[in-house]
Amino acid sequence: MNAIQTVTLEVDDTAAAEAFYAAAFDLGEDSWLRVRPAKDPSSGFRGFAISLVVTRPGTVDSFAETAIAAGATAIKAPEKSLWGYGCVLQDPYGNIWKIATSQKKHTGPAAREVDSVNVGIGVADVAAAKQFYTDHGLKVAKSFGRKYVEFEAPDEAVSLSLYSRKFAAKTSFVSPEGSGSHRIVFGSPAGTFTDADGFEWEAA
Repeated sequence: MNAIQTVTLEVDDTAAAEAFYAAAFDLGEDSWLRVRPAKDPSSGFRGFAISLVVTRPGTVDSFAETAIAAGATAIKAPEKSLWGYGCVLQDPYGNIWKIATSQKKHTGPAAREVDSVNVGIGVADVAAAKQFYTDHGLKVAKSFGRKYVEFEAPDEAVSLSLYSRKFAAKTSFVSPEGSGSHRIVFGSPAGTFTDADGFEWEAA
């Protein structure tokens, strides 16, 4: 089964970005996250959000605090929701991060551990994108018609989800308007290719 092994974000200042992600989310050289110099311009919503799923609300608060202290902007401050507790942040390089837990009660200390990582991308046609990715060896875990698809990921891999671009922006609390490079590249055994929505993959 193919899945995302690494996520590379293209940024204008790699040294500053590495320092930010280490301070904000404890993501260092041995993590799934990589950075490299940006090649192409980008503006507005880049069509994706990275979600860190954690165990308890205190961990959401802890990551939000260190990210904001390091330079992130709170699009949506940590709060309870129908599904649990979470927040939406934008890092200094324009990328959107969601930190969430299914728990609502503040119990126990912040562990600063991430249970799972998901990247949700906005696409023009969810059904077509689902077929494209299954053809490239990803296995569907959940599917709700033309609205949402989530692919399986083994331990320590990053899972991929598909939404319409409009809904991806709505759940990130930003405008769907945007153009240019997504500035994200997925590393996977699935190989090197670019999907119909311009998301790039590289062989890992």
